[in-house]
Amino acid sequence: MTNATINALNGIRDLTTIKWYVIPLLAIVLYIYATETRKARETGNWEAVFAGLTLFGMDFINETWNGWVMALTQYSAFWTAPGDTALRTMVGWNIEIMFMFTIAGIIYYYALSKEQNLKILGLPEKWFWAIGFSIFCVVVECMLNAGGHLVWEYPFWYRSFAGVWLIFFFGYLHFFVAIIFMLWLKTTKKRLIFIGCLYAIAIVGNIIGQGILGLQY
Repeated sequence: MTNATINALNGIRDLTTIKWYVIPLLAIVLYIYATETRKARETGNWEAVFAGLTLFGMDFINETWNGWVMALTQYSAFWTAPGDTALRTMVGWNIEIMFMFTIAGIIYYYALSKEQNLKILGLPEKWFWAIGFSIFCVVVECMLNAGGHLVWEYPFWYRSFAGVWLIFFFGYLHFFVAIIFMLWLKTTKKRLIFIGCLYAIAIVGNIIGQGILGLQY
């Protein structure tokens, strides 16, 4: 295993590492969802809440397969987060990242206007912002990698021309594509089924990996 992998596994899901700043971050996330839930009850429009849940579900899936890569190769995940954190939940996931992704989908949703056919620079608005936010996320991830907070070990997943495109498509763009697909579904039932499937994939993947096979990631 790489040093980054060993460091990421050290103290994973150790509740003694929790720091007090987690509490106000949790309160902020809960406040945002409580506010959006209240709006949804008043208007009947649950799209903001569903967008938040969709993106987090996609990230949950991403971190699950990334952990499987580490466990099966016994070398490294595509990305590891071995640095200081209030709680490391998987080798490439920590509580700070989780809080950010719980609200990232809501941020994307509110970047959209209410005009269904609006285009920006010739692109449908949903796709323009999906690409824009994905590029922004890749830039931030490259900065975290340069600072040693997010470690990449594979040459095809690195700060190279080909690597950046992989991170763009398989690290972030599909998060926002999932929201676009969710919004395309026209009934609340279909949207809930889709979101439920995302979480089911991640949960079953972790039950099989960590619960049945005993993989540690």
